[in-house]
Amino acid sequence: MEKEATKMVNGGVKSKSRKGIPDFLGYVNLRYVKLGYIYLLSLSRSFCYFIPPFLLLFIFVSRFLPILAFPLSILLLLLIYHFLTPSSVFLLDFSCYRPPDHLKITKSDFIEMAIKSGNFNETAIELQRKVLQQSGIGEESYMPRVVFKPSHKVNLRDGREEAAMVIFGAIDELLAATKINVKHIKILVLNCGVLNTTPSLSAMVINHYKLRHNTESYNLGGMGCSAGIIAIDLAKDLLNAHQGSYALVVSTEIVSFTWYSGNDVALIPPNCFFRMGAAAVMLSSRRIDRWRSKYQLMQLVRTHKGMEDTSYKSMELRADRDGRQGLFISREVIEVGRHALKANITTLGRLEPSFEHICLLSSSKKVLDEIQKDLKLTDENMEASRRTLERFGNTSSSSIWYELAYLEHKEKMKRGDNVWQIGFGSGFKCNSVVWKALRNIDSPRHNNPWNL
Repeated sequence: MEKEATKMVNGGVKSKSRKGIPDFLGYVNLRYVKLGYIYLLSLSRSFCYFIPPFLLLFIFVSRFLPILAFPLSILLLLLIYHFLTPSSVFLLDFSCYRPPDHLKITKSDFIEMAIKSGNFNETAIELQRKVLQQSGIGEESYMPRVVFKPSHKVNLRDGREEAAMVIFGAIDELLAATKINVKHIKILVLNCGVLNTTPSLSAMVINHYKLRHNTESYNLGGMGCSAGIIAIDLAKDLLNAHQGSYALVVSTEIVSFTWYSGNDVALIPPNCFFRMGAAAVMLSSRRIDRWRSKYQLMQLVRTHKGMEDTSYKSMELRADRDGRQGLFISREVIEVGRHALKANITTLGRLEPSFEHICLLSSSKKVLDEIQKDLKLTDENMEASRRTLERFGNTSSSSIWYELAYLEHKEKMKRGDNVWQIGFGSGFKCNSVVWKALRNIDSPRHNNPWNL
């Protein structure tokens, strides 16, 4: 990435539009001028509708009951603030599932079980051994053992069992931490890239927790590792439409459904990266929840490069000549990701956010190395991403939450700090979101996967 493209300065990012990059800056300017004009019109209408009655009441009471003038003036100011202040989306808490210890897997165990399965030839085994050594993944990530069974084939039963384990595990911990009654959850958004069942995984959640009959539920599929931020964006819009509501967002990928049991070398590498995991996030548009929330959503930018064939074809689910499905990742994916990140930062930089912490999708060591070099990030900037990759592997869209959990575990999130989460995924997409810490975040005692 060219030197003048992006530059990290004291936790902030500055961007400049250059030849070869779409003019996001002009687009953003025009877009926000229009939005600002519409917003001012809506405010003026609200002001005209609601001020006169209260003003008349205030004058009347001030004349006849002077003793009540001061408290009523305070009430009036609070009402003005309530009606004229734009609503915000708050993050009450989140939880990342940590599978049981018996599902931990070392690199040597991985190769040994792959050999014993009889599903791979010598070339495929050696390729997996090489990829694992260069992956950046440590000796304690989690894998479902069913994928190593002889003659294993991807099936819905295994996929649903793994989905139930990780999804319910994450939600149970979140509900225990927030103490929110499931009947108060108005919105449910769940994303899972490859496993799409009927009934949907979101319906599975509604059935298991007996959510209310008018829950607005959405199941996002096929959108890759950046879908977690897309789910947040959708939940944000729904919360703005349903003021005073709670939204539950769940992000996961099911390893037993992405696993490839063949010998096509183009489909084998993802076996070595993806690991079990899920994250559950509780969002709120209730103003009163600001005082007990951890974060406030500040900015969210989505970039899609699907109009370009190289980007569109860089990641896809395909079948080999024997009909076994696997995930294909092209050699151009890093360059594709580089251009998508440029475009995203161009837009985000124009919105002038600054941030003290970064959570980059923990996809692989090579990808993290390239991003660190391109953005000139420090080792401290990369710490959460690299430690998450080492400990949990690539948990797809949920990995950015394991990284934020790491920052909380280390008690690095202080009041006023901004954290930048970045996800990449098939399509090709680059999405990012900025959260602001509303208080000093102490290391959670219970729902943090980094706790011993």
